[in-house]
Amino acid sequence: MSRLLLIGGGGHCASVADCLLSSGTFEQIGIVDITGRPVLGVPIVGTDADLPRLKEEGWTDAFITVGSVGNTAIRRRLYEKMKALGFHIPAVIDPTAVIAREVALGEGCFIGKRAVVNTGCRLGRCAIINTGAVVEHGCRVGDFVHLSPGAVLCGEVAVGDDSHIGAGAVVRQEINIGKGALVGAGSVVVKDIPDGATAYGNPCRVKES
Repeated sequence: MSRLLLIGGGGHCASVADCLLSSGTFEQIGIVDITGRPVLGVPIVGTDADLPRLKEEGWTDAFITVGSVGNTAIRRRLYEKMKALGFHIPAVIDPTAVIAREVALGEGCFIGKRAVVNTGCRLGRCAIINTGAVVEHGCRVGDFVHLSPGAVLCGEVAVGDDSHIGAGAVVRQEINIGKGALVGAGSVVVKDIPDGATAYGNPCRVKES
């Protein structure tokens, strides 16, 4: 089995570490962070400056565990750095999640506890499908998208790169959400959301600039 580095030691790291400890997929797990504090017993093995050394020492895989709300720049930068150093970036799926047939998972995806991804979906690189979120049939979720806990995408929804869907939001079938959009928690989305927009409410409306 491979050895996996978790890049970033915050709250999202704890969720991912718990999933990995439950699944037993990797021989060894370590955290790269400046805090020096273990997470769920997973040790800190270095900082960003140590990544080349860690790669030489046989750490084969890396996973981005820095979270994001409305700004994915740090996650994107870390992803590109891990790729440049030659790390393999796996998808991580909690054992309680349900993944249907014919689902395409981009590298670095995280699918959390009791999340559901139904048949015919495509998830982009480093997408986060958080606790209890539902991605129904035929949805297309872009790179670095974050679906918060309990968010629901009904069938054939498209979510553009770098967008954030807040906790408990519901997106009606066949809706398009643009790149870099932010949908507030608890919103009910019944119309398309343009690129870069902030939108919230029931029904969901775009915030006027």
